[in-house]
Amino acid sequence: MNTFPDLHQYRQMLELFQGANERFLGEQENLIASRVSERTLCGQLMIYLNDRLRRLEGYDRYYVDVEYNRNFNRQIKRILNHRNEAVSVTCDLIVHSRGEVSQQDNLVAIEMKKVKNRAGERSRTIMTDQERLKALTRPSYDNDWHFDGYALPEYICRYVLGVYYQINYHQRTIWIQYYRNGEVVDEQTIEVNI
Repeated sequence: MNTFPDLHQYRQMLELFQGANERFLGEQENLIASRVSERTLCGQLMIYLNDRLRRLEGYDRYYVDVEYNRNFNRQIKRILNHRNEAVSVTCDLIVHSRGEVSQQDNLVAIEMKKVKNRAGERSRTIMTDQERLKALTRPSYDNDWHFDGYALPEYICRYVLGVYYQINYHQRTIWIQYYRNGEVVDEQTIEVNI
């Protein structure tokens, strides 16, 4: 694999996520409509992601995990937030090598939220998740750490793709934002029968 950022790898991860999400929405509509916990929904999406990941050549040392919170040497995963403070991080769903591939440990970070109210909840819940996805998809931490291909950073970064996944029951939509290099690069709204 090439060094970060790799547009080809970003497109692969985007295709991985979108294909898994398409199956998830097609086969789990009743589960989503039942308004079960985000953890349950992430667990089902994990199955589809893992199935597609196993078919990708060169990714046999990667895993899909729900709420994984450890880094190398069993340290709790942390990021630097926008105020340059170290904060613990546990994403809803990630695709990563569990520290086995130092050249590119982190591939996909997904944050899922359910919105049941008409207004207001989106703006309250999204900022923390947006900040987290921006930090997770950063290529490095400027003066604190630069990627050398051998050492994993103290603070988690270099995810190829970040995904904010919001299920809005009132509007019957799923709103998705895609992150790359610490920025929102695209978004889409999917209408669903929930």
